[in-house]
Amino acid sequence: MNRRDFVKSMTTVPFLGLAATATGQQVENHAENTLPSGKAHALTGKVLPPWKLGEFQVHFIYTGVAESMFWILPDGTTMLLDCGDHMAWTRGKKAVWILPNGTRHSGEWIARYVQRVNPAKTDVDYMMLSHHHSDHGGSSTWNAGTREWKGRKLSVSGFLQAADTLKFKVGFDRGWPDFNDPIPDELCDKDCYQNIRPVYEYLMERDGLKMEKFQVGAVNQVAMRKDAAAYPGFTVTNITGNGKILCRDGSIRDLYAAQHKAKRVNENGMSLGLLVQYGPFRFYTAGDFSDTVRQPDGTKVKIEEELAKELSPVDVAKVNHHGHHSMPTALVAALRARVWTACMWDQLHITADTLTNLSDRNAYPGPRLVAAGVFSPSRRFEDAGKPFLQDIAPEAFEAGHVVLTVAPGGNTYSVAYVTADDESMKVTGAYDFTSRGTAIS
Repeated sequence: MNRRDFVKSMTTVPFLGLAATATGQQVENHAENTLPSGKAHALTGKVLPPWKLGEFQVHFIYTGVAESMFWILPDGTTMLLDCGDHMAWTRGKKAVWILPNGTRHSGEWIARYVQRVNPAKTDVDYMMLSHHHSDHGGSSTWNAGTREWKGRKLSVSGFLQAADTLKFKVGFDRGWPDFNDPIPDELCDKDCYQNIRPVYEYLMERDGLKMEKFQVGAVNQVAMRKDAAAYPGFTVTNITGNGKILCRDGSIRDLYAAQHKAKRVNENGMSLGLLVQYGPFRFYTAGDFSDTVRQPDGTKVKIEEELAKELSPVDVAKVNHHGHHSMPTALVAALRARVWTACMWDQLHITADTLTNLSDRNAYPGPRLVAAGVFSPSRRFEDAGKPFLQDIAPEAFEAGHVVLTVAPGGNTYSVAYVTADDESMKVTGAYDFTSRGTAIS
């Protein structure tokens, strides 16, 4: 038995409490129950259906070395949010599977995936970098080669490697045309910063890319470009960026006000965050948004807890910082997600303390699904008997792409796992839900 077959044989161990033969996938949001296995879904074993007009779809692309999400808005507008490359394989026992295999860097795998699901094939409306870390945007040192351009060597990694196939029209970054918010970016993480700015300039010249600075508080800066009028109930709100958060009253709070003269800030705390609403459906994502900062009065605060004060419940949430010691109880209680998902490239992602918070019924009652990109056998043995294991989708034990599809109008949505072992787009399990704000007759 090989390692992959061994993992598959582990998907029905008793302590998970998952009914592999259960039927009926429609799951309500208000009553505690054991979630039926996704393998019972009608889509399981079939090729993922193509996106349909009116659907909002997010593909959490699994490579084992990077974070990347591909969005398709209801009118067909598209966005690649993050496209990293990282030396994750050097983590030894902490590494997770690199899929489909290690013959290509992640930027190429991601671009190939996008072409399979993108209604416009190689044309992508937006590219967005959540923050300047290599696992989100590409590396100046870990790459598939270099490219000479105007006397500079560009690292073929992440977004630039994907752009060898894909053509982006508009790019969003936390800094443009300069990188001085809140402090000069060269004082922050240098690897991605030194790589990404010349990439933007190169794509502006080669492809006519238009760059914009992400504006916290803006509504529909990420706008539908094809037929926005047809979907008035769909909005994208910018909720975090450069250490600033959007407050309930519409004001912008600067969490790093006391550190603007600092020589360094935590790049994770600079992450761009978005809140999507589609009718009754709501979705949250905020990159690696996590840090502890000193306020003007000298007190230290956790920025995730400050953000929690400004948020309302959502249906689906991507956990901050890959779930690495993130998502404090205050934020979990504020978001109250029916589905939690995480982009992962390390065994230390979605750690036990984070899972404990996500699974805490004292934070909020009712069932929830943790749709992580991967949850390895070693983690399962390490965490055997922990209550949070009942909330983890068994498909995560095999690793895979996670695909969120929100039906036209936003009343219902589904979460499907798609195999990352190859490029067949075969569904390995799926789950259907009713959006939180939908009236249930």
